[in-house]
Amino acid sequence: MTQVLWQNLTAAELRDRAGRGAIVLLPVASTEQHGPHLATGVDDVLCSEVCRRAALKLAGQNAPVVVAPTIGIGLAEHHMAFGGSLTLTLPTYHALLRDLCGSILQAGFGRILIVNGHGGNMSALNALTVELTRELKAPIATTSYWLLADEAFAEILEDQQSVLHACEAETSMMMAVRPDLVDVAELPNALGPQASGAGSVLSPPLHRWRSFQEFAPTGVIGDARRSSADKGERLLEAASSALADQLALGKPWN
Repeated sequence: MTQVLWQNLTAAELRDRAGRGAIVLLPVASTEQHGPHLATGVDDVLCSEVCRRAALKLAGQNAPVVVAPTIGIGLAEHHMAFGGSLTLTLPTYHALLRDLCGSILQAGFGRILIVNGHGGNMSALNALTVELTRELKAPIATTSYWLLADEAFAEILEDQQSVLHACEAETSMMMAVRPDLVDVAELPNALGPQASGAGSVLSPPLHRWRSFQEFAPTGVIGDARRSSADKGERLLEAASSALADQLALGKPWN
């Protein structure tokens, strides 16, 4: 199988990919509570898997691509009241992204896409990519993987339209890729308030910061009770295909 993970390639192989104009996917996620039934590393696992699958699809089309090591800790202050979560401050996150993107550029790569797997990172990444582009003089881009596949996700899910939190979507994808990290005995308790999408929870039109615990005491947004590995596999394929398709078209740089 074609190797796409940065940490599994030699320096010489990475220099060769850089020389061939490879895109670098930088997955960013979070380590935080995911309800009573999921491990805290959900965002890390799922974002990493979507990037890996997308990179393999591109490699199959002879498009050079590398997946950098995932940043598994992000902006998760809104989850800290539950315990078991880790968070960074915004200045630290900015500095971490600047240093890692700078290292990737110094290694000879010219195009970096930060692929986000955590709703709480979205607003910051939209602003920080402006700063990173200015500071590093390189076209740093960002996306959140589920946004590219919104329509496909809506057709697969039964109880929601898109990814929420510890929900039908995330639980199904974890069942497909890491079933050992899903406590199925807790599924009857894995439900919380519904929402039209992650943005309606984290970025409402009239916004103030609130702890996740205030509006979702179970740690869940959505309903995970009808999750399945089959749904999860279809969701992962939809997300990775949508990402690969956009990159194959030269987006977001053309």
